[in-house]
Amino acid sequence: MQNVTAGGMGIGDDYPPRIMGVLNVSEESPYDPSVYDDPAEAAEYVDSELIGEGADIVDVGLESANKRFEVLSADEELERLDTAIETIESVSGDAVFSIETRYAEVADEALSRGFDMVNDICGFADPRMPDVCRNHDAAVVKMASPPDLERPGAIEKPDDIYDALKREGLTDKTIVDPAFGGWSEAKTLEDDRETFRRLREFRGLGCPILVSINRKNFLRDLADRSTEEALPVSLAATSMAVERGAHVVRTHDVAETADAAKIGAEFARNRIRADCGGSDGRGRDGIAVEELDATNSREVARHLERIGADPARADEAAARVFELSGLGDSERDVLDSSASEVGALVAGGPAGVLLGGSPAVLADLRSRVSEVSESTQDLDAALDAVVRSDQ
Repeated sequence: MQNVTAGGMGIGDDYPPRIMGVLNVSEESPYDPSVYDDPAEAAEYVDSELIGEGADIVDVGLESANKRFEVLSADEELERLDTAIETIESVSGDAVFSIETRYAEVADEALSRGFDMVNDICGFADPRMPDVCRNHDAAVVKMASPPDLERPGAIEKPDDIYDALKREGLTDKTIVDPAFGGWSEAKTLEDDRETFRRLREFRGLGCPILVSINRKNFLRDLADRSTEEALPVSLAATSMAVERGAHVVRTHDVAETADAAKIGAEFARNRIRADCGGSDGRGRDGIAVEELDATNSREVARHLERIGADPARADEAAARVFELSGLGDSERDVLDSSASEVGALVAGGPAGVLLGGSPAVLADLRSRVSEVSESTQDLDAALDAVVRSDQ
């Protein structure tokens, strides 16, 4: 997992989760507390309500990305950019400033005039965007989106979202955003929930991850809460997202979200990252070790694909452990003998049996048990459930 820097601030596994507060200079934006068209008032809001409450990044929107509104042209966004520039020049607090846009022309102008990074809501649909960000050595958030400047985030399934994030490539300073929310009529709440469940897979892209889940419908629906009542469910999801590998959380509720992110980071699994040895004098660096956050075969396959290895070998790597109870003596004997042949772990005690191994080994175990005995119907069914659990 690569770290990136934005305005001198590190983002990635080696840094605490970063909080991105939101400022809109778009009069049509639906969230009124964040909308300003007066630079002085906007700067005061940024200092007191965003930076003052813990925002590391301030994301400035020139137009609403809501699908109910007409898309502004690059020229229309540029007309609003002066307000954004005057605002960030008036801010007294310290933060990284991000410009939310879909146009490379607007990004280029904003980066030239004081912005530190770009939040591209159309995911490089403007093919010039990666080069603009490279030329400015700027971090860029790439939101999953069709290659269409008028359709940000209108993608439903996690696999398609993953493919969209790879499209047009990634810069050395790309942060990926799987685009939660109702960007299209076809996208369901269950689509968003499935994407959230599979959030670790996006680590397979090797880039920091941004999530924008604040008071989103897919969370509100679970708890039957209105937007005004949805802060608690947002905070619960924030902790879970950070624990699953998110590095930036975009929010309107800065102070509360910062607290939730700290909890998620504190109780996330510690993963080994180490540089072993040094240069051998022939231009060869030491060996770097990084423990990957991969809990199932799909997540392992993403990393294999990233490094150019065969993703079909993912079943060999992801270890699984199960407890089996209610086994008879004959079933234990069959399980023990079959496990020793295929390399699975079977450890029994008075209260039950622990079964462990990679999905590939467990599939071999199921086949072996079926071959050696015709009287293990219940054990066959149990091993079928074990094998299917990784699918």
